[in-house]
Amino acid sequence: MQLLNIGFGNLLNIRRVLAALSPDSQPVRRITQEAKANGMLIDATHGRKTRCVLMLDSGHVVLSYLQTETLAERLAPEKKEDAHQE
Repeated sequence: MQLLNIGFGNLLNIRRVLAALSPDSQPVRRITQEAKANGMLIDATHGRKTRCVLMLDSGHVVLSYLQTETLAERLAPEKKEDAHQE
């Protein structure tokens, strides 16, 4: 199992991440609000500004204070290794 550090020692299983989105668009804000209303929101920002919204295959939505680009860079090498292994 490969883990993704999303800040403050919080880790996610890389295989569960479907998308890393910028929180600035209205559709992403709507998704975040719906996840909060349904109890599917995980806030890993520790009170800081949300800079990335991660969507998981379980339907959970995870908020991170790290930039979307930073998390994409952390995901990219892992995805390349997965492609070589399969």
